[in-house]
Amino acid sequence: MVDTPAMSGSAPGVKGLVRTLEIDTRLVGMIGAFIALCLVFHFLTDGRFLTPRNIFNLTIQTVSVAIMATGMVFVIVTRHIDLSVGSLLATCSAMMAMTQTVVTPDWLGLGLNHPATAPIAIGVGVLTGLVIGAFHGWLIGYLTIPAFIVTLGGLLVWRNVAWYLTNGQTIGPLDENFLLFGGIGGTLGEAASWVFGALAVAAALAALWQSRRNKIAHDFPVKPLWAEGVMGAIIAASILGFIAILNAYDIPERRLAQMFEARGEVMPEGFSAGYGLPISVLVLIAVAVVMTVVANRTRLGRYIFAAGGNPDAAELSGINTRMLTVKVFAIMGVLCAVSAVVASARLSFHSNDIGTLDELRVIAAAVIGGTALSGGVGTVYGAILGALIMQSLQSGMAMVGVDAPFQNIVVGSVLVAAVLIDIIYRQRTGGR
Repeated sequence: MVDTPAMSGSAPGVKGLVRTLEIDTRLVGMIGAFIALCLVFHFLTDGRFLTPRNIFNLTIQTVSVAIMATGMVFVIVTRHIDLSVGSLLATCSAMMAMTQTVVTPDWLGLGLNHPATAPIAIGVGVLTGLVIGAFHGWLIGYLTIPAFIVTLGGLLVWRNVAWYLTNGQTIGPLDENFLLFGGIGGTLGEAASWVFGALAVAAALAALWQSRRNKIAHDFPVKPLWAEGVMGAIIAASILGFIAILNAYDIPERRLAQMFEARGEVMPEGFSAGYGLPISVLVLIAVAVVMTVVANRTRLGRYIFAAGGNPDAAELSGINTRMLTVKVFAIMGVLCAVSAVVASARLSFHSNDIGTLDELRVIAAAVIGGTALSGGVGTVYGAILGALIMQSLQSGMAMVGVDAPFQNIVVGSVLVAAVLIDIIYRQRTGGR
């Protein structure tokens, strides 16, 4: 395969480099905005924002919203909306909490920390999310009730269903194995994190190489080898740099001593260890990979984007758009349940206000990440980055000492500005 002049990097300047590397300009802009945001808050907090500890906390705080944002991409792409995700998360969390504290010990005779308790509770939560999500999809797809109305009703219904399930009480403590999904209580440790990082780099480089081979096999133009190398280096540096930052957050000495005592050992003098990669982040990575594969490599993904781009044409081409709506909202329900696992495990208990206003954060993350409210366009990685930007903005303002009401004013303004920028961008790029 001979590289064409257009692909060989002949275009001058930064724009030419971006075209040669085939980098999404929207993604570059989002990453640039995120970096600028972090640097501003790092300066305003006297160097406290970009510390390993704060980055670790920022990461685990982002996971729950980011998981749901990946599902919201599918919902918005199909020209719908889901205002019930925060309330559905609360219902799934309540179901899992009651399963751990009532069902498994009293009905099944299993102790709170029995090996089967956490899997059973998670299964109950996922099933709950699946059934409720599919029910929403049925109301929208087959009874043709607008998604706005169905999910607005769901916002009120499921929040209060969660309240009745727990009699308005905070439920805890939760199962020890369940709490591993919360973040700081469940990490891989330094060594396992480096192993995971190495495997992730190998997988990313293999995917790049396979993509290049597929393009060559089908006579598509390819990037120069040096451009492939640059992209590979950027990806590898990003993954390993992220792992290095997480490993740099040391476990407090007192907690380390307790961990050694629990094993009947004495902690060596001067011993230190980092937390490493949180298990909750692994869950987010797994969700992101699965959702990306569904979006880009499956018939369901093609149908979702086709129906969002032109619903009438999709239906005329034989796509069952009603059943497609059921599937999309069922996926959203399952992801709400997965987020409920992470959120309640991070708190170490179920509370009545869990997931409050998450519906707004999730929609904002998807929109800021480039998902078009008009349908047909959106990316999973964009939604995750949007969630990270939202959480960074809120965490940074909290560290600076900005009052909560003004934080909401800023977040709302950013959301409106993001939609305006998206409209202008699509007008200038012909709707892409």
